[in-house]
Amino acid sequence: MKRQMFSALAVAGALAAATASAQVTIGISLGTTGSGSSLGIPYKNAFQLVPSTLGGEPVKYIILDDESKPDSAAKNARKFVTEDKVDAIMGSVGVPSTVAMIAVAQESKTPLISLTPLPPLTPERLRWTFIVPQSADLMMSAIADHMKAHGIKTAGYIGYSDTWGDLVYNATAALAPSHGYRLVTNERFARADTSVTGQALKVLATNPDAVVVGASGSPAATPHLALVERGYKGPIYHSPGTVNLAFIQTGKKAVEGAISTTGPLIVAEELPDDFPTKAVSLDFVKRYEAAFGPGSRNAFAGYSFDGVRLLEAAVPVALKKAKPGTPEFREALREALEHVRNVIGTHGVYNLTPTDHNGLDERARVMVRVENGAWRLLK
Repeated sequence: MKRQMFSALAVAGALAAATASAQVTIGISLGTTGSGSSLGIPYKNAFQLVPSTLGGEPVKYIILDDESKPDSAAKNARKFVTEDKVDAIMGSVGVPSTVAMIAVAQESKTPLISLTPLPPLTPERLRWTFIVPQSADLMMSAIADHMKAHGIKTAGYIGYSDTWGDLVYNATAALAPSHGYRLVTNERFARADTSVTGQALKVLATNPDAVVVGASGSPAATPHLALVERGYKGPIYHSPGTVNLAFIQTGKKAVEGAISTTGPLIVAEELPDDFPTKAVSLDFVKRYEAAFGPGSRNAFAGYSFDGVRLLEAAVPVALKKAKPGTPEFREALREALEHVRNVIGTHGVYNLTPTDHNGLDERARVMVRVENGAWRLLK
């Protein structure tokens, strides 16, 4: 009798273990406080709208706040892989924080779904990292095209004094010769700075035809306000990191006319009916605004959603080779992500390869402008 009871318990235990091991676990580090919180909160909100299963198996999302600090993002990533035994990592809000997570992903051989664009890195460093957002080069080329079409010959630059500021500046500078303009300044400010008066005055002293701001979220309004308050009348271009409601709420009427490039979900209703992402974007916008209020749509929540879309495509393939919670599954997931094809997200159509861990093209960008307190498609 005792032996039969022991056998039954053993079988039950084995079944419970099998069930537990079938759960897919994703660790997410986001800056929901600190200088990046206007981005981090929408990133986090999107996880209320993502599937509760991947490949038919239950999925557990573990979300930690990294306070918009790179060292905290790295610490969270290490906790995910050592304590939570996650199958993949996602994050973070700022480029520096995401770069800090890459080392952990590489060392632990855990796929990282980057929610920010990244600077140029060696193939080895990117082996375990997959990038959801559009690259700075892809997005800023749309800005450069617009400047060329409108006869801009000189442009001032003011951006973050970090990796994102570098990415936007380098992309804008590289495009200058082919688009007929010249960058005349390279002013920088910290994300937490509340005043950029000195930098704005230096930009204004060059009397540029246009100004490019390489910032994100509500802090991007600081240089815009400084320029407008001092009488600047030329076009002010922004990087895609600026396109959210917080920027408009901070800048108010002063940011009317701000021009940027972003993913198509921001203006989903205004897209042509045959635009490839329109149906997915409209569905996401409807559900997001139902949950978080009219006008709350933003690009950053879309990046979280699209990151999960990539996992939705890759997890079923990986499950054919190994069980979640194992090194074999993480390797199978990495390989599956490298072969994701025609996954339609809110931002674009993803076609990843072993040499392209982003897989987006021109279908992933549109030009927008602030009109009457909202981002509208620039026609």
